[in-house]
Amino acid sequence: MAPDQIPHRGTLTPQKTLDSLTWLRVGGPADWLFQPADEDDLADFLRALDPAIPVFPMGVGSNLIVRDGGIRAVVIRLGRGFNAIEISDTITAGAAALDAHVARKAADAGRDLTFLRTIPGSIGGAVRMNAGCYGSYVADHLIDVTAIDRQGRRHVIAASDLKLAYRHSELPEGMVLTAARFRAGTGDPAALHARMADQLARRDATQPTKDRSAGSTFRNPAGFSSTGRDDDRHDLKAWKVIEAAGLRGARLGRAQMSPKHPNFLINTGGASAGELEALGEEVRKRVLQARGISLHWEIMRVGDPVSGVTLPALELQPAAEQITEKP
Repeated sequence: MAPDQIPHRGTLTPQKTLDSLTWLRVGGPADWLFQPADEDDLADFLRALDPAIPVFPMGVGSNLIVRDGGIRAVVIRLGRGFNAIEISDTITAGAAALDAHVARKAADAGRDLTFLRTIPGSIGGAVRMNAGCYGSYVADHLIDVTAIDRQGRRHVIAASDLKLAYRHSELPEGMVLTAARFRAGTGDPAALHARMADQLARRDATQPTKDRSAGSTFRNPAGFSSTGRDDDRHDLKAWKVIEAAGLRGARLGRAQMSPKHPNFLINTGGASAGELEALGEEVRKRVLQARGISLHWEIMRVGDPVSGVTLPALELQPAAEQITEKP
């Protein structure tokens, strides 16, 4: 059945431009944007949808470049019906719940999911990317997830079946995550909140949190996140190899590798998705040439590019302007 023929209680919008829904503020139109009212509404919609029509689950757009030509699919974006947080012996969070909010609510109850506090985005995306920082990952705490398949069936999938690895999971094709259940250690609420405040201060001192970005652009070649400890090695961190290639602050049109943290791709104002992706690809090429290291995107890139667009040339910051403090 075509999307506009399916009864639903949520919101269905044709030709919805997605730039306002991504943190980088870029993206062309989706054929359809469906925002289901709740899990039953989502299941009914997927059950009735023509199986030949692709579906793309989208979180809050914190780790995403939607190309300028848009997405030929039904984009599913979960909202208020999927952001509940329940705390008992375990912590269950809807896929649309913000990572930071889950961390704060858990700390209020004396439960330690503090590593989530500085991770941008929502729980669904955190699970899909096995998000982590300061030596902790979703995989260390995840028990299971709830997901709806293309036939509208509800599944509870154990964390072990997701094959979680560094920035990787294997959710069965076509499934939409709706919730996740975590285990968490106990702690004094005040101490947990103090730890998160310290993490936020460290993040704000080293990352361009006031700029329009999508978090880390590339995965660390070392294959793990920063531990945050003083003895953490930096020689195989993405920011370090980008800096070594002279690309801190590099610009391509209105896209820039942040002068504050060179593994953050930022939209300085009015950048196109094409500019952002082209800058990232140029960084990958030059790091490979300079260091023999192939950087892999951490930001997800989806949709169709716009052909026939002439992109500006790369501009490098003068060496004297390069900032040298350690991110």
